[in-house]
Amino acid sequence: MLIEAELTAVLRDPGRVRAELAGRALPESCVYADTYYDRPDRGLDTAGYEVRVRAVTRGEDTQTFLTYKEPAVTEWGAKPEYETTVGDSSVLRAVFGGLGLVELIAFRKHCENYRFTAQGRDLVATVVQIPELEGQTFLELETMAEQEDLAGAHAVLRDVLHQLGGSTDDLTTESYTDRVAARRA
Repeated sequence: MLIEAELTAVLRDPGRVRAELAGRALPESCVYADTYYDRPDRGLDTAGYEVRVRAVTRGEDTQTFLTYKEPAVTEWGAKPEYETTVGDSSVLRAVFGGLGLVELIAFRKHCENYRFTAQGRDLVATVVQIPELEGQTFLELETMAEQEDLAGAHAVLRDVLHQLGGSTDDLTTESYTDRVAARRA
């Protein structure tokens, strides 16, 4: 089973990172509208599960995805992930409501995705800004790996982070959902 190996860093110099990324790939700008669902007691979130509906808007086009993530299998939060496209997100809201799920949190992310290969791995680097977290810019580095190869995948991601001008001191495991919830509190 493939698992998404991911590292997230808080950027100190977003301009430098964008310039380094531009040397590797053209950016694809998009807006993600993320809505997370849970049981009223937050049992899924507490146990490390995620149920997310994401609408990705690129220009005039919007595509919706349903994502289910299981609890993390590494200290950096690599989670088994299942995702599919959705034709009508209102159907999901009806199904989730019928199953007793409620909206946990919803927010928007402005993203620039860069796709490239490093050390034989297909990577996606995403520069993320969340309007509610003004003044903070994040970098997500992702690649897919088998569970037994997650350490190697994370080593490649850390190496790419350093090449882009980041450091392991910039890494964070705090989720966007927790950051946004704390800002709203």
